[in-house]
Amino acid sequence: MTHKNKRSFFERLTGAKKNDWDDVDNRPLTETGTSAGADDETEGQLAVDVHQDESEIIVRAFIAGVKPENLDIVITREMVTVKGKRERPEEISNKDYFIQELYWGSFARTIMLPQEIDADGAEAVERHGLLTIRLPKLDKHKTKSVRVKSI
Repeated sequence: MTHKNKRSFFERLTGAKKNDWDDVDNRPLTETGTSAGADDETEGQLAVDVHQDESEIIVRAFIAGVKPENLDIVITREMVTVKGKRERPEEISNKDYFIQELYWGSFARTIMLPQEIDADGAEAVERHGLLTIRLPKLDKHKTKSVRVKSI
C-alpha cells in the first residue's frame, strides 16, 4: 500500500487539497476532489488562533462561506468544539477545474483549553467570515462571603 495520496499535516489542518501537478495520477476524482481510492478523510480540520488576556481566552477561525445553521459550537469548562459544513455554491464537474484548493464539506476542530472557563458566559460572533469565540476565565482565587441565616 502506497501513502502517495495521504494528505499532509498542513492539508489536514487547513482543509486544503494537494495541488502538485507533477504527482497527478490519472485516477478519476471523487466528489470531495480527492483521487478515487485515496485515503479519504471525512472531515477537514478548522485552522484556529487561540490567545488570552487577563480575563478571557479568545478563539478565532475563518468560516467564510459557512451558513450559521451549518455551524455548531459546543463549549465545556475544559474545551471548545467547532463543527460545520461549507457547501458548494454550485456543482462544477471535476473535469472543468484547473485548480481546486478551496475546502468544501464538513470540518471540525476541538481545542483543549489551558484553563477552565465559564461556559455559560461564552460568546460567539461572526463578522466578515471571521468567527470569534470569547471564553471568560474562571477565577479560582475569587472568594465570596456567605451570610448564615438563622431559621
